[in-house]
Amino acid sequence: MPKILIIDDEPDVREIIRYNLTKDGHEIDTAADGLEGLKKIDSFKPDLVILDMMMPGMDGVEVCHNIRSNPKNNAIVVCFLSARNEDYSQVAGLESGADDYLSKPISPRVLVSKVKSLLRRKSEINLSMEPGISIDRERYVVWVDGKEVVLPRKEFELLALLSEKPNYVFERQVILDRVWGSDVIVGDRTIDVHIRKLREKIGETSIKTVKGVGYKFVS
Repeated sequence: MPKILIIDDEPDVREIIRYNLTKDGHEIDTAADGLEGLKKIDSFKPDLVILDMMMPGMDGVEVCHNIRSNPKNNAIVVCFLSARNEDYSQVAGLESGADDYLSKPISPRVLVSKVKSLLRRKSEINLSMEPGISIDRERYVVWVDGKEVVLPRKEFELLALLSEKPNYVFERQVILDRVWGSDVIVGDRTIDVHIRKLREKIGETSIKTVKGVGYKFVS
């Protein structure tokens, strides 16, 4: 039974999400703020965290940074669910390490579908890449020249996709469909943000931009 943690300061929101996801067969725990949420992550060990952006004390971006700073949490899927739908809020959420960003209000039916889509992409396939870079999809670990590199989930999935066919150009829409899913709506800058973060961690020359088309992993 997938375990989902809801971190939101609005009791009504927590209850609506809890009710619908419990009915769909998920094990649910909730937290009313960021600090409580981080404690629940250690004890509850969720597969997925649904996280509000604006909360008193510690906002969602800071919570997400905290989650991603611990390598033990690397396999946790983090999804923002926020009333803030400006581009800069979405970019901030994705850059903090989130896997997806959904806007309130969202119907319970659509949310359940999104949650299923996010959890479905958990994979246990191991892939090998070019010498100097290796990836273990079961443990969600990447090594670059023998050094372990911690990647947020979507950066990890993006790198795994591009490395499937070295020197093959993946079109932007194909990347969106394969990494985020065709039923997930994300902003135009989503891929660019994740590519930039990947280059910072595995090397600027490993991923090449093909203007007007997409990206490829350079062998």
